[in-house]
Amino acid sequence: MLDTFEDCVLAARAELAMARQLLQDEISNYPGPIAGCDAQFNHLLAERQKVLTAIQSLDECVFVPTPRSPSPQDGVESR
Repeated sequence: MLDTFEDCVLAARAELAMARQLLQDEISNYPGPIAGCDAQFNHLLAERQKVLTAIQSLDECVFVPTPRSPSPQDGVESR
């Protein structure tokens, strides 16, 4: 059982990494004289991009504006 938010994020990273590897293996082993015209191959590429985007979104630093820091350039105000 996952106890914290951080545990959930780590589990999500692990699952996405596994999905990425499985997709990469399937793409690498795909038979293919005319891959550019193959809808299934293109679908695998699209799925791989979705997984990569999800992984990147977990790594992004998201700015949440507050009254003390209305924009990312304002930095952190301490009191």
